[in-house]
Amino acid sequence: MKDQVRTMFKGWAKPGPVPPAVPVAGEGESCAALCGHFWVLQLENGHRFSTDDALTAWYGTSWAPTVKTGLDLGSGIGTVGMICAWRCPGARFVTVEAQAESVALARRSAAANGLGDRYEIREGDFRDPGVIREDEKFDLVTGSPPYWPETDGTVSEHPQKRACRFEVRGSVVDYCKTAARHLAPGGLFACVFPHAPHQLERVQQGAREAGLVIVRKRPVVFREGDEPLIAVFAMMRAEDLPEWFRGQTWEEPPLIVRTKAGGYHPEYSAVKLAMGFQP
Repeated sequence: MKDQVRTMFKGWAKPGPVPPAVPVAGEGESCAALCGHFWVLQLENGHRFSTDDALTAWYGTSWAPTVKTGLDLGSGIGTVGMICAWRCPGARFVTVEAQAESVALARRSAAANGLGDRYEIREGDFRDPGVIREDEKFDLVTGSPPYWPETDGTVSEHPQKRACRFEVRGSVVDYCKTAARHLAPGGLFACVFPHAPHQLERVQQGAREAGLVIVRKRPVVFREGDEPLIAVFAMMRAEDLPEWFRGQTWEEPPLIVRTKAGGYHPEYSAVKLAMGFQP
């Protein structure tokens, strides 16, 4: 009965392993349910994990042909990397994050979630030589790049929020180039980015410059009837694909998060289940 109580939440059976502990939030921090029995620590007034992050992890782990190794770029507090690790329990992951405060939070979350030796968190700018060794290759690379140049909006004074939203340390082009260098043969790079036409061009530019092909993408509509605000992308190296395939992208129908009535769309509820979230 004790095990049953621990694994049930409002009629939903939490899937996946039960980690050894729940992270303990310190002053100015909160601890949020992430996926299954996993938790994530975040600052109360800093960057908090989002739908964008969760969908990046879901899309990458859904469409990568195989995942024995994974790399998460600009990993922040660890949301994308830990969801990927939860969905791929036999895989080894490396995450790279430049902000010491976010790295410290991610390390505490990963330890409490029992990820152990298969989950390495590196502090540094992924663009810098030596942070990721040239010979390191991964089946899956993920990233949720900042969306805007610093000239395109009001930049937050909070350093964590600023770096997550604005291009303090590189753009989507840098994410694409780094992913391409470290993809294993046949590997997949998944990322999220705004769906506005000028932003889509930036993703396409990043893919072209990196020698990647956007093999599929899915726009995301946050409320039924609205225009898509973001999209998730799956890319592979052009050299890993037949020539006839390199000029095409399969665009899936939009994923709708909420219906006009305000509830979760039935498909999104099913996606949440796949990510270890309550539907």
